[in-house]
Amino acid sequence: MLPRRAILATALSAAAFITPAASAVADTTLNVVPHGNETPGVPWATAPGILPADTQAKMYDRITPLFRDIDENVLKPSTDGTGYYKSAALLPQNDPSFVTTENVGGTSPTAGAVSATIQRDRYGVPHIYSGTDAGAVFGAGWAVATDQGLLLTQARYNGVAGLIDLPGVPAINLVLGLYNYTPSAKVIKQATDLQTKSIQAQGAQGKQLLDDIDTYLAGINAYYAKTSPTTPKFTRTDIYALNAIKSQFLGEGGGQEVDNALFLDSLRGKLGSKKGDGAFADLRARNDPEASVTTTKSFPNQTDVSVAKPSGMVRLKSGTFKNSFITLPGAKAAKASAASVGKRQLASNILIVSGSKSATGKPLFVGGPQIGFNYPGLTMEMQLKSPSFNVEGVTSAPFPGYMLIGHGADYAWSLTSAGADIIDTYAEKLCGGSKTKYVWKGKCKVMEKVDAGTIAKGASKVKAVFYRTVHGPVIGYAKDEKTGKTVALSQKRSSYGRETVDQLFNQDLTYGRVHSAKDFVKAAAKTPQTFNSFYASATESAFYTAGALPLRPKGVNGDLPVDGQGKYEWKGELAASKHPQVIDPASGYIVNWNNKPAADFPAGDDRFGNEGGIQRVDMLKSELSRYGKATLPNVLASANAAATEDVRITQLWPTLKAMLARGKSPSAGATVAVAELQKWYAAGGSRVDRNLDGNVDQPGAVILDTAWKKITDAGLCDRLGTSLCKGLEGRISRFDLPPGGQYSGWHQYMGKDLRTMLGQKVKGKYNIRYCGDGSVSRCSKELWAAIDGASKSITAKQGSDVSKWTEKAATIQFSPLPLFQMQYTNKPTGIHQVMAFGQ
Repeated sequence: MLPRRAILATALSAAAFITPAASAVADTTLNVVPHGNETPGVPWATAPGILPADTQAKMYDRITPLFRDIDENVLKPSTDGTGYYKSAALLPQNDPSFVTTENVGGTSPTAGAVSATIQRDRYGVPHIYSGTDAGAVFGAGWAVATDQGLLLTQARYNGVAGLIDLPGVPAINLVLGLYNYTPSAKVIKQATDLQTKSIQAQGAQGKQLLDDIDTYLAGINAYYAKTSPTTPKFTRTDIYALNAIKSQFLGEGGGQEVDNALFLDSLRGKLGSKKGDGAFADLRARNDPEASVTTTKSFPNQTDVSVAKPSGMVRLKSGTFKNSFITLPGAKAAKASAASVGKRQLASNILIVSGSKSATGKPLFVGGPQIGFNYPGLTMEMQLKSPSFNVEGVTSAPFPGYMLIGHGADYAWSLTSAGADIIDTYAEKLCGGSKTKYVWKGKCKVMEKVDAGTIAKGASKVKAVFYRTVHGPVIGYAKDEKTGKTVALSQKRSSYGRETVDQLFNQDLTYGRVHSAKDFVKAAAKTPQTFNSFYASATESAFYTAGALPLRPKGVNGDLPVDGQGKYEWKGELAASKHPQVIDPASGYIVNWNNKPAADFPAGDDRFGNEGGIQRVDMLKSELSRYGKATLPNVLASANAAATEDVRITQLWPTLKAMLARGKSPSAGATVAVAELQKWYAAGGSRVDRNLDGNVDQPGAVILDTAWKKITDAGLCDRLGTSLCKGLEGRISRFDLPPGGQYSGWHQYMGKDLRTMLGQKVKGKYNIRYCGDGSVSRCSKELWAAIDGASKSITAKQGSDVSKWTEKAATIQFSPLPLFQMQYTNKPTGIHQVMAFGQ
């Protein structure tokens, strides 16, 4: 036997020969991309060894019924699609797992001759290798054209609608609705020039971006020259347009000032000016001190603004708004709403446990973006390897060879939509007896008439024409409540013309310029789009809330329309250092589910009521709190469990139950129903179908769903009345019921109101008491009546055996093409990553 000293010397000698690749086996880099890379007609789909298109969707679905029962076995990467996650490792070019090889090449207008090798694994993921960075970018263009051809052709022109903020026509709706937008030559030139100039203004990094766009386009066009020579060549405009779709869908916030103003006027009309203003402040929940935050550190940004007398506000008279939206072919004219951008995607989440709370002493990372259940997908997976590139993850057509979400050799990153307020609405004073002339800095100015082209679907076609002021597109007209005169309403967006500048962040990540959390924060600050960005390495964790956040004049309330004559214009943008951010938080956790990023950082005005004291992110936090020093399976279990829970039962029920205790049950059936709701709460509040019989396992779900309308009637409508309650539903739904994302709901109001009425400790009390018109006894009685009514209704349909009460479990179907019908789960879809480095 060797002496101990000799054994140590031998071990140290052996350690000296361990390569970085060998030591990396301790890292965990897993992911699943539900829609996969395979789309109808991709040429590699029939290659021997390629798994079916729905493979990853079935993996994604397989983990859901496990709820909290996640162990190390779930983290074993699956090579054949029978597990839960697949490896996202950075593979060498000679890896034996590849099943196809394709050598591609062509000419870049900036880099000359370029070439790349594209090798695919069993999941169809392209791994792109090149001896030059330009070659890798060219190869990425080729791979995107191969895998996302449907998205490229459907979105290239439709995306221009996002570049010009076509009123009432979100670009993503044109894409998913299979419309064909033909923009006019004038708007194409204007939009293209604006984007190019904004990129050139970024100096050397901007030049690199334009060079990479041109090389990426060369890869796309080379593929089409080979496979579809008649396809018109893709240009910079197409890439800019694709970036505009991403911006509108995921990277904007605000713009709902008109709907807010109309609702405010209704509240004042019903409750009087003072109570109406107070009710608006309550229901808006602009800066609720009880709202869950990603960092408790304060980042004030025009936090406290007046509702009663804000500077420059133009009050709009309820019922007078008429939008000037473009009506799509075959569609009915839009209702009198100012929600011109449509519903933004709001379901991304992230859980990062820092080293201080990790069982390994190193960060643990689980999360990703919720981009919707689309097949073909809006994202695709790839690996890039070149002199500067060494990344793996998901990208999409807007990205010129850059990675959107993914990981490098020793760090991972992800995004969630932040929804910060970057869009404002201006009330333009009309002049000259015309609806197309307005006052700007004391002079009567003519609006620009924009002939934006045509939109078609099948044989139907409409002209896309709108008006624009110095602020932006005119979205409609309404009467000034004070003067009775009509005003035009136009919208200004701070990121306008800079959508593609967002790529500078992804450029830094892809080129390997990020070596620390500080580097990451600096890179994330470069995007004008409003995202929360997250980072974890073997030693650090961080997040940063990005966006071109406008600085409004003192006293202006950005939730409401402001006078557009020139006195209340923006005064620049918030400095990067004042954006919500944190590196290695003292709490040990970075958790976000599109919630408020930091204390005193107001919610965007399109998030009306959505950042109250109860939020779905509380489910993630509650699940994480079950563990002391967390392991990676613990973090994944927290995400998986919260993805099937009902926020109303997990967060509101204890308060609701306490209010019920202040009254008496009206019947034995109601008593049994409440006991069943308590059982559901104690069991974790999940809507999961663990036995896979197609029904929710817990009877409490059908009880709460059936009673919810009456529960919320009691909670708010006694005070507000029928008409205002209907108006409130237009601002925030009673509950975003699964398969919705549970982002919004009146439970966010009821938690604070009921606790106040019960005499419990409350921060940021409401100005008005709502449930039961402010009466505890009436509130309790009506809540009992709601549950009693539900009990009787269910009994009549399903019998008296409560244990057999059930309802169909929500399911999710991919669209526009069906891929796989899954059981309900509320977690990221663009990519779901499970990462840990240096473990």
